[in-house]
Amino acid sequence: MKQLHSKFRLGTLLAIFALLVVVSGCGNSASNSGNSGNTAKAAAATENANATEAAAAVAEEATPAPAAAEELPTEIRIGYQVSPNGELLAKSLGLLEKKYPDIKISWLKFDSGRDVNVAIASGGIDFGLLGTPPGASGVAQGLPDQIYYIHDVIGESEALVVKSAAGISSLAELKGHKIATTFGSTSHFSLLSALKQENIDPASITILDMQAPDIVAAWQRGDIDGAYTWQPSQSKLVEDGGKVIITSADVAAKGGITGEFGVVHKDFIGKYPNAVKGYIAVLDEAVKYYRDHPQESAEAMSAELGLSAEATLKAMNEIIVLDASQQSAPEYMGTPDQPGAFGQLLKDTGDFLVEQKSITDSPDLSVYQQALRSDLYTGN
Repeated sequence: MKQLHSKFRLGTLLAIFALLVVVSGCGNSASNSGNSGNTAKAAAATENANATEAAAAVAEEATPAPAAAEELPTEIRIGYQVSPNGELLAKSLGLLEKKYPDIKISWLKFDSGRDVNVAIASGGIDFGLLGTPPGASGVAQGLPDQIYYIHDVIGESEALVVKSAAGISSLAELKGHKIATTFGSTSHFSLLSALKQENIDPASITILDMQAPDIVAAWQRGDIDGAYTWQPSQSKLVEDGGKVIITSADVAAKGGITGEFGVVHKDFIGKYPNAVKGYIAVLDEAVKYYRDHPQESAEAMSAELGLSAEATLKAMNEIIVLDASQQSAPEYMGTPDQPGAFGQLLKDTGDFLVEQKSITDSPDLSVYQQALRSDLYTGN
């Protein structure tokens, strides 16, 4: 496998990990969920109150609604995943609803990126969140989406968790055990990359394909010995007698870099470019609040994640979120004239997926670069 750090400037990325540690790739779509999620438990009343205050504070700085002359849609459909990043915070605080009070905002929950791909392909959503493997797969297969925002670089938020009683303390000791992950996801990619790095044959392990919620249920039933998964499932496994063997930060240090980014349907951006720029402004607003007010942000997202505010804050510290000013940096999307290294990361990921027989072909680098809409940041 071509190691991903070869052209993604791993040194730069790891420096960013050190400097920017700030305070998920999805199943069938659900009905519009607003701020629904898991039912609040003992501290829900306090956390909900704090979240309301946080939303009010952000609203004071909210960007005014666009001029009536701009062509805007009557509905915006967002396929989101429960990942502790700026998009989930924007949803939790209702920032897009505040920016566009006259537009119907539909939040559709998914459990992995492969199902976001299906929804984009069918025209069922306008925006979607993908991890790098399903995102690279979508570009390679010519899906009608374009990359408008890199949400985060994954570090410790995805990890291999094993049952403490299973007697597993290293990757080599996985042989003969049942390990679950979500096929085609960033976690699946990181698991296979980790095994490749240690020269371990994946065939020596029973690797099972499960969606994140099913992983937790299988763990509780005793059907699996471990799982490579993301938050909040990872924390739930650790709380239920699990221990972390390796994280995606460890895998990235050896070249297996992963991240999450937003895609928009090409028909939607073609007709409503101002709405896309408006959503970018909302995400930028959310990321800045995320960084400046980590505790309040954790409280706002905790119900959606099904974690305590403390556990949510820990999950936030396990990824690097990017604001709008960072999108066009050389290590990310770059500019229209000088495409960034993110295109090469997608190309190398696509090549890996071909090796794994997940897709049949990985196109030229230029195809991945053309999917990056860095032009949206010109003049920002």
